[in-house]
Amino acid sequence: MFLREQQGLELAGAAGSSVRMRALVPAAATPSVPLAEPSLLDRVRDVAVHTDWAPDLGQDIGSRTWWRGAATCAALIAAAWMTRPGFPPILGYAPPVATGAAYEETRTQGIAPLALGSTTGRRAAASGLVRRLSQTPERPQIDLTVTLGGGDTLSNALQRAGVGMNEAARVATLVGGAVSLDQLKPGTILSLTMGRRPSRLQPRPLEKLSFRAGFDLDLAVNRAGNDLLLDRRPISIDRAPLHVRGLVGASLYRSMRAAGVPARVVESYIKAVAARMPIGDVGAADTFDIVADQARAATGEVEVGQLQYAGLADAAGRRRLQLVRWGDQQGEGGSFMDPTGQVERRGFMGMPVAGRVTSTFGMRMHPLLGFMRMHRGMDIGAPYGSPIYAAIDGVVSFAGRSGGYGNFIKLAHPGGYASGYGHLSRFAVSTGTRVARGQVIGYVGSTGMSTGPHLHWEVWKNGVPVNPRSISLSSVQTVSGDTLRGLKAKIARLLSAPAR
Repeated sequence: MFLREQQGLELAGAAGSSVRMRALVPAAATPSVPLAEPSLLDRVRDVAVHTDWAPDLGQDIGSRTWWRGAATCAALIAAAWMTRPGFPPILGYAPPVATGAAYEETRTQGIAPLALGSTTGRRAAASGLVRRLSQTPERPQIDLTVTLGGGDTLSNALQRAGVGMNEAARVATLVGGAVSLDQLKPGTILSLTMGRRPSRLQPRPLEKLSFRAGFDLDLAVNRAGNDLLLDRRPISIDRAPLHVRGLVGASLYRSMRAAGVPARVVESYIKAVAARMPIGDVGAADTFDIVADQARAATGEVEVGQLQYAGLADAAGRRRLQLVRWGDQQGEGGSFMDPTGQVERRGFMGMPVAGRVTSTFGMRMHPLLGFMRMHRGMDIGAPYGSPIYAAIDGVVSFAGRSGGYGNFIKLAHPGGYASGYGHLSRFAVSTGTRVARGQVIGYVGSTGMSTGPHLHWEVWKNGVPVNPRSISLSSVQTVSGDTLRGLKAKIARLLSAPAR
């Protein structure tokens, strides 16, 4: 780089060397010396050093700089290809396709997934010593299971499994001598073992039959020579009653179910208590007490029978209610009595659903219409789908949709009484059906003019709405002294069972 000034001073510099400054005298005083021209090699080296041979090919596409970079890239690729090392190619070998006997032998001895058709370990390829059979040989024994269907008989079930008619009748006769064939429940599983038949035109002989004939009995039929023999296998049963005690909490039904009480026993408990007191009066701090029949088999099965005792105590431990089933031995189905011998008041109009009273009979502010209005019934809040029971015996006079009541059922009762049940989610009875007290007639819902799942319950006396809580339709019946002593003894025996 040369900078010339008018005064005759000159500043010289060059890339790659140190910068020098010299004082130049006037040209007249110092003679000029001509500079030597650079050689061709120097010019080539200078161009090679100061030229960008690898520019960005993404910029200035098509320019001279771009073409120079493209040429450099192509030259590098060509150099790499020309200087590559030489490797001899690896030749692949495809074996010839096996056919016929060679294919069968290869497939049998090869190792391949079953999904791809391999028969590894299943059979050997045929050789010259193999003799073809005219018929496929049968297995010496066959194990089968048959399920007894509804309306089915033991003999028909055995014949469906392949047992001959005569042997099926023989087995039915043997089993009928141990248990009643009508007591065999649908769904009973029969386990059979069939033997080798003498010819293909005859059924296989029954070698062994075993099944659960009852909760406490296993039966087996075994072959002994040409005859069949019955083997009874009794099962040990522990009949200690089920005794459960717990806190009522927020929901009586849910607390009892959480404690392990079967739903059927819970419903029996609620109906028995509702016949003596409104379920809404049961407090969250109260304690329920249940004793029910129970049978435990040695094989692990459990059966829970009828409710035998229903008790309720307050938070201080004082008994509010004690009811015990009485009369089973007379074939009456049993009535619940208290320790004083008072029989359950069957005509009493108890609570039709397990829940709490959210609105009573009388004037109130309507929750949807927003003004004072006569509430001609009682609202009972309960979980959606809870069963609704008939208050007393009656006949279904209406079951269907009824305006603001939504799904509505009306029952007609003796003595000019009628009861209505509104906002149901679904029905369990139809018009004209005769229902008994405690029978399920529908399920809690929120149809019609409703703000949530509940039951609207109304009662009429000769067509006039009355308060359901004021209705009592029967008197109390007491028992004799001997019955009373037996009643107290049964209560003591039931409560002696350990509670859980």
